Amino acid sequence: MVDDSASEPQFRYNAELAGQIELKWQQLWQERGSFQADNPVGNLAGPKAQAEPWFVMDMFPYPSGSGLHVGHPLGYIATDTMARYQRMRGKNVLYTLGFDAFGLPAEQYAIQTGQHPRITTEAAIANMSAQLKRIGLSHDPRRSFATIDDNYVRWTQWIFLQIFNSWFDPEAPNGEGSLGRARPISELIEQFESGQRELPDEVAAGRSWDQLSPAEQSGVLDRYRLAYISESPVNWAPGLGTVLANEEVTSEGRSERGNFPVFTRNLRQWNMRITAYSDRLASALDQIDWPDKVRSMQRHWIGKSTGATVKFQVEGRGELEVFTTRPDTLFGATFMVVAPEHPILIDELPGAWPEGTRPAWTGDHPSPAEAVRTYQAWTASRTERERQEDAGEKTGVFTGLFGTNPVNGKPVPIFIADYVLMGYGTGAIMAVPAHDERDYAFARRFDLDIIPTIEPAEGFNLDEAAWTGDGSLINSANDEISLNGLNKAEAVSAITAWLAEKAYGEATTTYRLRDWLFSRQRYWGEPFPIVYGEDGRVHALPEDQLPVTLPHLDDFSPRTFDPDDANSNPETPLGRAEDWVEVELDLGEGLQKYRRDTNTMPNWAGSCYYELRYVDPTDPDHLIDPANDEYWMGPRPTKPAGGVDLYVGGVEHAVLHLLYARFWQKVLFDLGYVSAAEPFHRLFNQGYIQAYAYTDARGVYVPAEEVEGDERSGFTYRGEPVTREYGKMGKSLKNSVTPDEMCASYGADTFRLYEMSMGPLDLSRPWDTRAVVGAQRFLQRLWRNAVDEETGELTVVDQPAGEETRRLVAKTVAEVTEEYNHLRINTAIARMIVLNNHLTQLESVPREALETLVLLVAPVAPHLAEELWSRLGHDQSLSDHPFPVVEDESLLVEDLVTCIVQVNGKLKAKLEVPTDIGEDELREQALGTEQIQKVLAGREPLRVIVRAPKLVNVVPPRD
Repeated sequence: MVDDSASEPQFRYNAELAGQIELKWQQLWQERGSFQADNPVGNLAGPKAQAEPWFVMDMFPYPSGSGLHVGHPLGYIATDTMARYQRMRGKNVLYTLGFDAFGLPAEQYAIQTGQHPRITTEAAIANMSAQLKRIGLSHDPRRSFATIDDNYVRWTQWIFLQIFNSWFDPEAPNGEGSLGRARPISELIEQFESGQRELPDEVAAGRSWDQLSPAEQSGVLDRYRLAYISESPVNWAPGLGTVLANEEVTSEGRSERGNFPVFTRNLRQWNMRITAYSDRLASALDQIDWPDKVRSMQRHWIGKSTGATVKFQVEGRGELEVFTTRPDTLFGATFMVVAPEHPILIDELPGAWPEGTRPAWTGDHPSPAEAVRTYQAWTASRTERERQEDAGEKTGVFTGLFGTNPVNGKPVPIFIADYVLMGYGTGAIMAVPAHDERDYAFARRFDLDIIPTIEPAEGFNLDEAAWTGDGSLINSANDEISLNGLNKAEAVSAITAWLAEKAYGEATTTYRLRDWLFSRQRYWGEPFPIVYGEDGRVHALPEDQLPVTLPHLDDFSPRTFDPDDANSNPETPLGRAEDWVEVELDLGEGLQKYRRDTNTMPNWAGSCYYELRYVDPTDPDHLIDPANDEYWMGPRPTKPAGGVDLYVGGVEHAVLHLLYARFWQKVLFDLGYVSAAEPFHRLFNQGYIQAYAYTDARGVYVPAEEVEGDERSGFTYRGEPVTREYGKMGKSLKNSVTPDEMCASYGADTFRLYEMSMGPLDLSRPWDTRAVVGAQRFLQRLWRNAVDEETGELTVVDQPAGEETRRLVAKTVAEVTEEYNHLRINTAIARMIVLNNHLTQLESVPREALETLVLLVAPVAPHLAEELWSRLGHDQSLSDHPFPVVEDESLLVEDLVTCIVQVNGKLKAKLEVPTDIGEDELREQALGTEQIQKVLAGREPLRVIVRAPKLVNVVPPRD
């Protein structure tokens, strides 16, 4: 067997030489500070801030202990390519990467091993940083940080305090063309002190603000604060020992992390009043350049609905409010349903069934009280998914209570049912079974009246199903108003006005969005910067006591850890740190004992504002200096709401991270800390790199790299047939490939080029290591066009390029610029390959053509480009060199183009014709070709379609 390596030219561009070049340039970039971005003011100020700014970001990565596989850097390579391109366009580019380092994985590992999560996390950060550095990403290292850094925790806690010390004024102009914004809580206090704003009646009792006790004043303010504590239904996951936000629970009612069952519990938790911003969050989506899919997902999650709030009087219990989008059907409301947790059920229920109770309503229980308590106990063990499931028989029990329908005065029985959730709307619904399938099924199950108020289509049988279509109103009149004969819009308007006039209800807009549950029963998260006094009041810590850092623990597990116990009580790990929890402080009322909150913030907290600290990571006095904020994030004609110029990440963050970050940005905008109303102007969702995996006859995964064969002949592993499947990449599937392996085998530039050339950036694509060689060959040809592989000498010539080459160079510059501008990096590479292949065919390669190609390649294969640029005699790094432009526009004007001549859509001939040829002349030339003459055989064509100058399609006569 011949040893090819022994005869390989000394200067051949292979993995070994690529590695040497790459390490050399990475070291030089670091020494020169090549990718440092300058701020206008502060510690990072510099002359580059005179240039136009351009801010590009990747979504905050979590530092996994398992490291990266080749799918992870896809977005990073794309943003690096764009950062390098924009630098060459003369812009001051802010590009860096930090780490979203709090989270459950490190905590769960700590529970299993006893190793502190900081140790695990910092090791993972070091490993990931080394992997990313090997790829040659042009980050500004001065701006990098992790959310676990004390200085960063300080600002996370500082922002929490700004939100805590704010309230939402729905009448105040907000700078986005509408009403409603955050204001300091001190301004609300001034309104109460001056009497400008009245105190709630149930608190005031004829007293003024200064006559209230401190506890009473605190209670009033808590009703308005944007960060507040409430006891409400939450998602309790005993298997994780923590509460989860709705967004962290799957549609199957299990935790996204760990797949544990999730139960509904009433707990005292921190919340953020994101619902106050519902309308602004929805309407501002039109001001940002995001994918339509993501905007639709956010609008759906916010879930704006318009309708009416209707009040049903309940004897002895006041009003029971419901929200309905169809108040026009109110005359057909024959029963009501409340959530099992509804406060109307707190007081004692009847001990006997009231008169008028139908047998189907009792469920064989002796009394409403017994029926309701039994049903509530059963509901507590069910997940939200199970409660909302449409399939299966509807359950519920009669409460023994009746409401009064305000439009006709009829008593309406009130049931409880698990499909109504306290966390949505008012926790109560009015049921119109004639026109709602779920209400219809419930009515049939419990022998409830079904009264149509919308005229069904002719022949429709209400005895078989609900009529859910449109139609004129019927059976909808009282002595004061008649809706009969009206259409939906007319009836909704009329009944809403009547309800408001009678004080029975009012027009209402509601949102699906719930307030953000902000407490987690975990150790590895940001502590809350508040303490509780002995009277239970919440006290914000002064800024000079930030950050509040985590105490050291030896045991990180929650005290309750039965994953299937719905009745278990969450007890946080921080509760063990008694010396940390119990503190003595002077907060302006003398030295007193206080107790810290033993919950921590969710991992989303740190990722809500990190773009702001990328701008000003070293400023000790400001979250972000106003001048630096205005420079990098401020609004401009191209981005009216301001924000990061380009943000790249996966679509899986379409709701959670992006919605939360937008909320925090708007609060900070309202309070005057930032100039941009939106954090991210342009959002781009990259696709994913997936991989083939293979299983043997036992169903066991085998190493993908050792599988042989193809789709025609089948696949084998060590001679035995295997089955191929397509999906994610991972070690357990034995199909994982790391970027380290690719860099070692081919070089970082080849790896970068391959990932960018696999297809459009926004589409997913399969990984194929064998295809990487194509990217390597392109770079090898580029190298050979400049360097003699035997001697290492330059082979380019200083003679002018020929006309054809000059035109192709100009065309390539124009096309590559257009493709880079639109993040079509794969097609930009395709254009470069065409030019490179052309140069390969020349007897000698002109310097002017090769230098242009090197500059075009530089953003995507920077190490090789820098090396060639240096060898071509340039002392300055090409990262500082202007990107090529077409100076002679005439080179882009093609004198001749190729015209395709078809017969019935099939190629028959080609013509070289002037670009300005007329349709008549082109038609004659096409019909005069030998191939078309043969087809027509002297006959006249049935039709000739001319698209000058590139296409002629001939339709011959039928035989």
